[in-house]
Amino acid sequence: MYARETPTTVDFSSAWVLFIAVVLLAWAFDFLNGFHDAANAIATIVSTKVLTPTQAVIFGSLFEFAGALSGTAVASTIGKGIIESTQMTMDIILCALISAILWNLITWYKGLPSSSSHGLIGALVGATVFSSINGVGYVHWQKLVEKVIMPMVIYPVIGLTFGFLFMTVLTWLVYKQPVYRIHSVFGKLQLVSAAAMACAHGNNDAQKSMGIITLGLMTLTPAAHQVFHVPMWVMVSCAFFIAMGTLSGGWRIIRTLGSKMIKLQPVHGFAAETTAASVILTASHYGIPVSTTHLISSAIMGVGATRRLSAVKWTVVVNILMAWGLTIPITFAVSGLLTFCYRHLANLMSQF
Repeated sequence: MYARETPTTVDFSSAWVLFIAVVLLAWAFDFLNGFHDAANAIATIVSTKVLTPTQAVIFGSLFEFAGALSGTAVASTIGKGIIESTQMTMDIILCALISAILWNLITWYKGLPSSSSHGLIGALVGATVFSSINGVGYVHWQKLVEKVIMPMVIYPVIGLTFGFLFMTVLTWLVYKQPVYRIHSVFGKLQLVSAAAMACAHGNNDAQKSMGIITLGLMTLTPAAHQVFHVPMWVMVSCAFFIAMGTLSGGWRIIRTLGSKMIKLQPVHGFAAETTAASVILTASHYGIPVSTTHLISSAIMGVGATRRLSAVKWTVVVNILMAWGLTIPITFAVSGLLTFCYRHLANLMSQF
């Protein structure tokens, strides 16, 4: 463990006020995560007309809330697994949250299903690296590679492959059935798969905000550094805000995933959601903060490719891949710049 570095800045306000700001920004990020990633859980049931948009967001928000209360393994990874928590300061957390929120808003406006998770992690690492001359040493680089970078590459491939294989099996099982019967059966089954997807998203994504708030608590009370524990009020509040975000929609991205990439039928939606939910819940069990956006997108690509490769609109896929690749570098740079400016401004103010 590193010894806690003596702060080189002067706080503009008390530690408690800064902590309250962290909590409010974490809740805002959580809300935007639900809003931005609503498409992950409900895009397919909207595009296949199993539920209306209004019904879908209410349905999704209920299962998002339930999923968010079902574990804290990912929160632990965010709070103590990637950054040396003894070196964390409140301004680092604030700058990271601001960077991640800005990226969420930009990609939402552009209708791109980027990863809120990787945006937050990239921002947290960037703010830490630029926080001091020793900042690079405060990042657990091996764990970052093992729990973030490698899964970022491997899990979408798994989602695409399993989506393709699962859809191939389903096609073989139902190809002799009348189309109306296939639509009817899988329309009902899609309610189950969409519920599983919403639970999986709430379980993995809400925990990132839980980890950030708990990290703020540990920074506020250094004696708590030895034990990482997510309080119940943190779990419930983060579950609430991600559910409210989902309830608010996010129709730009729903349109991209639900219709722009490929035209979906209920059987395709069921296959994509079941694949993505299974992979996400497995990752959550092992504390891996995967991107639900990457997984549902790659599963849809795999499912669509079973019809024919040309059924997937690859120009849309290329735009999505570009957003994936840019997320960590951009949030890393923005949060690093914010932290650097904050520290220098605080030092200048301390001289007056």
